[in-house]
Amino acid sequence: MPGDEASPLTALARAEQFIWLTARVLEQRRFAFHFLGGDADPVDTALGSYLNADGGYGHALDPDLRGPLSQPLHTAHALRVLDSLGRCAGQRIERLCRHLTRVSTGDGALPVLLPGPGGYPAAPYHPVHDDPPSELLVTGPVVGVLHRNRIWHAWLFRATDFCWDRVENMRHSHPYEVQSAVAFLDGAPDRARAVAAADRLGRLVREQRLVVLDPRRRHEYPLPAGYAPGERLFPHDVARRPESLARGWFTDEELSRSLDFLAAEQQADGGWPVRRQAWAPGSSLERRPIATLEALLTLRAYGRPLGSALPAGAGPASRPGPGHRP
Repeated sequence: MPGDEASPLTALARAEQFIWLTARVLEQRRFAFHFLGGDADPVDTALGSYLNADGGYGHALDPDLRGPLSQPLHTAHALRVLDSLGRCAGQRIERLCRHLTRVSTGDGALPVLLPGPGGYPAAPYHPVHDDPPSELLVTGPVVGVLHRNRIWHAWLFRATDFCWDRVENMRHSHPYEVQSAVAFLDGAPDRARAVAAADRLGRLVREQRLVVLDPRRRHEYPLPAGYAPGERLFPHDVARRPESLARGWFTDEELSRSLDFLAAEQQADGGWPVRRQAWAPGSSLERRPIATLEALLTLRAYGRPLGSALPAGAGPASRPGPGHRP
């Protein structure tokens, strides 16, 4: 009978199916918090399972680094989650800052990866160094989130100086470092200085073609050294929310094209792809739900329609799909 056919699933409902089928508990609870009216406590509890006794985070919270050891890259990931919950405060953050003080480099900043016992696997693009250098790649996002939440700790003084020095003296860069610079500038307390630095950085990004302004011509843009084929960033990747300072780098047309491309990247299984190098099956599987959450949050921030979630009680198993057998 007419009208008996099931309505096509919305982008959000398809993503929800993907999350329930593939995501870790943390990403499942984050999805429920952001899109299903869920509470923050379950997210906080899931994040707590990655917390170590030293105040840092480990256990492959960021899928690029495996093993239990606390690593700065995991810290940056944890702070993004806490920031999204409005819970970046209290004794937990005080302990985390003490941990960052202990693991900082000589100039008070953070490396991406600390050497440690065990030889745990890590993505090949995060090599292990006996004396790892300071990196804006991880220091920028950590400092930016802490400042945005009005955290004041002695560790932040030198780390903030490091970020300002790297951002204001940047002459050459690569897309992920630009992302990290934006994360710092969006949270930096000196807003006039941040606006000036962002203006200069935006000109550098366009001059060096670090961000793809037209997805239809993405193969014409240079691929940075060490990046995987197709691993390019777009305006929505650096200006993830309309209030970001990086939003001013792009015209309305450029940003609209970028968001159209992002929406169209949703795959048949409901998830978004990961463009970085696939180096381990588990890591790639864990990364896709994170990318899916980021895509949904960015599209929603810019007012793009996502549709509704699955009806109550309608989980993945209740909906026939390709190859379904009764």
